Amino acid sequence: SFVDILASGCDAGIRYEERLEQDMIAVPIGPRRQHYATAAAPAYLDRHGRPEHPRDLLRHACLRGRFASGLTPPWEFERDGEVVSVEPTGPLLVSTGTAMALALEVAVAGGGIVSLFEDWLRPYFDDGRLEPVLEPWWQEFSGPFLYYPGRRLTPAPLRAFIDFVGGMRWG
Repeated sequence: SFVDILASGCDAGIRYEERLEQDMIAVPIGPRRQHYATAAAPAYLDRHGRPEHPRDLLRHACLRGRFASGLTPPWEFERDGEVVSVEPTGPLLVSTGTAMALALEVAVAGGGIVSLFEDWLRPYFDDGRLEPVLEPWWQEFSGPFLYYPGRRLTPAPLRAFIDFVGGMRWG
């Protein structure tokens, strides 16, 4: 969820560029370009068909995540300048975060279509447990940032972590 790190007593947080607060210092972490990817087990797609357009997802069992705030974000896609936002339904709605592992396992078992970071799905694509769905429509976005306030002394453990991630090479 989105929290005020200062009010929560945290030293730092992780957010994406469009959600960064203006008065924070931001350090890029992770791959600089990412995609949200949709995927399903080949057996599911053999039984229910392969979507050709994002609106086709409205006729499929989609495995979705919901933020702690209760917000269930739509799935967004883009191709050749056309942006499509859909709010699919399905048999499973989980809390975002670690509960998304449950949605992923249900997808692998043939229970529906899941939407997650491409990097999280890549091992499942590589071994054939999942098949990409609507790949030409996957939206690209900038990678995450570690952010922290710049107007106070940075705690030593945070400074060590910043130095560590600052020395890494991100694709």
